[in-house]
Amino acid sequence: MRYALDVQYKGKNYAGSQIQFGGKCKENPQGIQVESTIQGEIEKALSTLIIGGKSAKNKDRQVKTIFSGRTDKGVNALGQVIHFDYDKDIVASDFIYHMNEILPDDISVNNLRIVPNGFHAQKSAKSRYYKYEFINRRYKQAFDGDIPRVKFKINIERMQKALNYLLGEHNFSSFKSSGTLNPSKVCILTRAEVKKQGDRVFIHIEGNRFLYNMVRTIVGTLLEIEGHNLPAEHMKEVLEACDRRKAGQTVSPYGLTLMRVDYSHVNCES
Repeated sequence: MRYALDVQYKGKNYAGSQIQFGGKCKENPQGIQVESTIQGEIEKALSTLIIGGKSAKNKDRQVKTIFSGRTDKGVNALGQVIHFDYDKDIVASDFIYHMNEILPDDISVNNLRIVPNGFHAQKSAKSRYYKYEFINRRYKQAFDGDIPRVKFKINIERMQKALNYLLGEHNFSSFKSSGTLNPSKVCILTRAEVKKQGDRVFIHIEGNRFLYNMVRTIVGTLLEIEGHNLPAEHMKEVLEACDRRKAGQTVSPYGLTLMRVDYSHVNCES
């Protein structure tokens, strides 16, 4: 049977969501995982819980997971989705309780359900919704935490006008980093909006797919427009250039959260 599971995490203490293996060398002859990752912690907990602690040390018997998408070091998730295969029935309430007891405090799981065998956490996703948050205040406060802070005043109306140019289907090459493996650079954005609540600014972006560091570079370009008092049309010029050198910097990952992955077209059993 194939199961889907919702995962939440704070990304600060991990090298990203995806397991990363070091190259085989004298210090690492088997090419084992070199840094702690969300996937590594999830698979270790899964294998311990449904196979058994000793068996979980055997790579051939570990439970393997597929994530809806990769998140980088420092990026958080409230709505990450994974799938895994297991040939026995699982009692969801017991499973979720014990998984959360095993997992580190900054990772949790919920909403286990059975999905069709053809379901794929990444390929079956209809859309993904990210939120980027930053503080717009000149001075720091003790409880700001890791949220990025922008010291200069911003113009919400201009930011929204700039974001509007990104809606629809476009080549987003200007907003990708060199780590993008998929040769296709075309994405469809269905939502791109900015909201301000007090001194907190929230940028909501939803689309069918995203390139490596795409959201963070879009935010960086917005802040470049605001910081240099450029017209909102500058975003359109950057988009049409299909040239990463025209866009702004890639901003801190600590403000970015994967909020939701949409599978509304897939029939699942809770």
